[in-house]
Amino acid sequence: MSDSTPVRRPRHRGIYLLPNLFTTGAMFAGFYAIVASIGGRFTDAAIAVFVAALLDGMDGRVARLTGTQSEFGVQYDSLSDLVSFGLAPALVMYNWSLAGLREYGPLWGKIGWSAAFLYAACGALRLARFNTQVGVIDKRYFQGLASPAAAAVCMSFVWCMQVVGISGNDLCFVMPFMASAVGLLMVSRVRYYSFKSLPMGDHVPFAWIVTAMLLLVLLFLDPPWVLFVVFSIYLLSGPALTLWGVASRRRLQRSGA
Repeated sequence: MSDSTPVRRPRHRGIYLLPNLFTTGAMFAGFYAIVASIGGRFTDAAIAVFVAALLDGMDGRVARLTGTQSEFGVQYDSLSDLVSFGLAPALVMYNWSLAGLREYGPLWGKIGWSAAFLYAACGALRLARFNTQVGVIDKRYFQGLASPAAAAVCMSFVWCMQVVGISGNDLCFVMPFMASAVGLLMVSRVRYYSFKSLPMGDHVPFAWIVTAMLLLVLLFLDPPWVLFVVFSIYLLSGPALTLWGVASRRRLQRSGA
């Protein structure tokens, strides 16, 4: 090969703008939640996490509708989820309540930030496991509580307590258990219904429209409590579904024997 032979430069592939704008918006909302909690604006912080969840649910659908799915978008979405549903809820809970444990001594202070870290670490592990199991597991179910749902449970609780005037310091001995339990559910083998098998086309059952209308009315009347009740029921549905599956298998084994 002569020295005059032109060298081809690697072709750089671009990224799709529209779905990644939604992902960036979700990450911004999660980052804002952290900043708001540092400033003591815990209601704003909780709402920001729900905004992040809304935008996170839209980016994938926008990508599929516009045919702009990419591996870059998948990885970027995971990093955004780690910020919005891992770090942000952990730091909101810490700034709102867990930091108050420092008043009871150094050991309690360590328990406070350790519970927050456990939640954030479980969120990261949950996302890593999900990414490695795509295309392998049953899409009808999640293995472990999804990080947006986990964040919704915790942030709706913070929001409700702010509405009724209960300080996070009053619950500083409760929050370590809540943060740890919800975090461990994310990395558990408990199955949760993913709702991905539901038809999402132009035609849906009429009852769905009525249900959606009722939910919208309830959300308008009392958003924090409705969100807390709905996502708490979903959190409990996983253990209930798992126990029901175990009981069903045992009945089948007994009948077969």
